Amino acid sequence: MSKPDILSFLQEEFLMPQPEVLELSTKKQSLFIGITKECAFQENRVPLVPEAVGLLVSNGHKVYIETEAGKSSFFTDQEYSEAGAKICYDVKEVYEADIILKVEPPTIEELDNFKHNQCLISALQLKTQTAGYFKKLMEKKVTAVAFDYIKDETNMFPIVRSMSEIAGTSSILIAAELLSTSAGGRGMLMGGIPGVRPTRVVIIGAGTVAEYAARSAMALGASVSVFDNSISRLRRIQNDLNFPIATSILQPKVLEKALKRADVAIGALRAQEGRTPCVISDDMVQKMKSKSVIVDVSIDQGGCFETSEVTTHENPTFTKHGVIHYCVPNVASRVAKTASFSLSNIIAPTLLKVGDGGGVQGMLLRSPNIRGGVYVYNGILTNKGIGVWFDLPYKEIRLLLGL
Repeated sequence: MSKPDILSFLQEEFLMPQPEVLELSTKKQSLFIGITKECAFQENRVPLVPEAVGLLVSNGHKVYIETEAGKSSFFTDQEYSEAGAKICYDVKEVYEADIILKVEPPTIEELDNFKHNQCLISALQLKTQTAGYFKKLMEKKVTAVAFDYIKDETNMFPIVRSMSEIAGTSSILIAAELLSTSAGGRGMLMGGIPGVRPTRVVIIGAGTVAEYAARSAMALGASVSVFDNSISRLRRIQNDLNFPIATSILQPKVLEKALKRADVAIGALRAQEGRTPCVISDDMVQKMKSKSVIVDVSIDQGGCFETSEVTTHENPTFTKHGVIHYCVPNVASRVAKTASFSLSNIIAPTLLKVGDGGGVQGMLLRSPNIRGGVYVYNGILTNKGIGVWFDLPYKEIRLLLGL
């Protein structure tokens, strides 16, 4: 191409219409946040504690909270009011907010209160949802963010890990209580004392729940064995704990032998998809010691003991084959105050980032970690897994945001 031709080509290129590039606004935006009272069965947690509300209000944000929303976590309306929140006696007033915060996902009836272009931040709990739930969200043109899908700077899911830590520690404290004579157990002290053999604890799974269950059990002096179907997870848990523990892959004969000797068995297996694998058969449970204890933390995914049946916080245990079973889903709600502080420690800083980043829209454009938690954007389903599961149309959120 000759020099005149090159010049002509460049002139044409510069004269052609160019796409407009808009600068993203970084102006701080004041958020209007609403917190409703949880109505889900056995849910006692609240997404923001009074101290977190005070932090948000002092940074220029507005918080409305339904009366007695924190009652089950032992936070009073007065504490929230003194922190700067407005106490609402009509729930419809809370739904005037731009961002609605909940722990459990809203019910179909609660979705009627939503208005277009609101943002919902709550847990997703996909396995308890129906296609109708997502269709209703889409009809309402809501942007829905699952806080259990939001990642932190280490690419981990901080809320999932936090609740798993609580569940793991709680499982050992529950087992220690159930071992006592007054609770109908074997009359044993978790861990034992000098001159008395330690309590034997078998943990099924090697994730976060298992790690914190093992840590708590060993701190009390118990003898711990961990079983999992992944050598890498067993290696990780062995390296992360400063105490020696016995580990094994899930070989039925080895597991059955360990359960025969066990005083406590903790079910801590998690499934990536679908139901938790049921690795402890009815026959294995029958061979366990009389009055020994099973705490099946994985019951919310179906449980890993064949004998497990869902129980409640009001009636948490039942006995089968002489073995005490504790199978309550949502163990973290049992210690609602601690769990609420843990949730709040993650949610409040995230909301501050949203405000500093120019609001929800600005943060979705800038933060892939928060964007990963979005499953409905302005009424359009953006989560492929949900779309495939419920046979609903979906679109990639990056395309909707123009990224």
